[in-house]
Amino acid sequence: MFRLNDFKVHVPGWLACLVVLAVAAGVFAVPARAAEDVVHFGNSIEVGPNQRIHDAVCFFCSVNVHGVASHDIVVFFGSVHVDGQAEHDVVDFFGDVRLEENSSIRHDLVNFFGSTWLAENASVGQDAVIMFGSLHEESSASVGKNQVVQPGFLFWGPFLIIFLIVGLVVRETRRARALRFMRGF
Repeated sequence: MFRLNDFKVHVPGWLACLVVLAVAAGVFAVPARAAEDVVHFGNSIEVGPNQRIHDAVCFFCSVNVHGVASHDIVVFFGSVHVDGQAEHDVVDFFGDVRLEENSSIRHDLVNFFGSTWLAENASVGQDAVIMFGSLHEESSASVGKNQVVQPGFLFWGPFLIIFLIVGLVVRETRRARALRFMRGF
């Protein structure tokens, strides 16, 4: 028979202090300012012509700004389309960035592994960095400071060469083993 008063639990002092500290941190934590921030996973972010957001962070989706993004736009595995204003940075990994006519990014544009299009009178206030992608810009588009474009073949070229060498070594190794096996008969 099991009695409740026979069961004793020993809790180390450090664990009790850790639990009390975690509860106190949760009670007294200051909430983050996220009233205008938008974070989505797999669902695109749409900013209408008369809307304003602070930060936009998107995983496996796209951000379409027709209004104003007053701070950063960060996208992973999706695209960014600005037909308004991005008042700070735009960063995109594995996707495309498109600035429509008369649209602007006030600070920096960074795009990894994707294409970037700058339409007529589109502007980037400071630096534009396109790593392992391509830049297509109209003659009236402008970049305020530095413009760095590293084409994709600089990244994929060495991998292709290594892949071909490994494939050749594997093929020749298999061929040599097959010949040795056939000699045994």
